[in-house]
Order: sequence, then C-alpha cells, then structure tokens
Amino acid sequence: MPDEAIDTSDIPVMDDEFWEKAVRNRFYHPAKKTMKIQLDAEILAWLKSQGAGYQARINEILRTAMLKEQGRAG
Repeated sequence: MPDEAIDTSDIPVMDDEFWEKAVRNRFYHPAKKTMKIQLDAEILAWLKSQGAGYQARINEILRTAMLKEQGRAG
C-alpha cells in the first residue's frame, strides 16, 4: 500500500502543547556514559560517607540542577 493511500485524518495533531504535557514512560532509562571527573576531596568523602551508590547520587544531584536550570521539575 503506498503512503498516499493511508487515511491519517483521524490521527490527533501532535503540536507543541501535546509535547509540553508529555511524561516519560516509567521504564525510561537515560543512556549512561562513562567519564572521568575531578571532584574536591571533601565532596567525594561526603558522598561516599552516605554509603553505597555515591556515583548514582552524583548523577541525581547533577540531574536535579540541570532540570532546575531548564525550568522543569525533577
């Protein structure tokens, strides 16, 4: 069937308003990328003192700051 033969008249418009209301699927996982960063020793010690998962906490702190700067909720 050629594309021209497909009836798309019942498909809703997906304009900017539609995308502003969009939410991520609960199974969404952003792609991770390994990198090397330098942190102050006291910052790293503080993060590690909170137990396992300090790298995930660094990511969450940075994500929260990014979303705040972008004007979106975290």
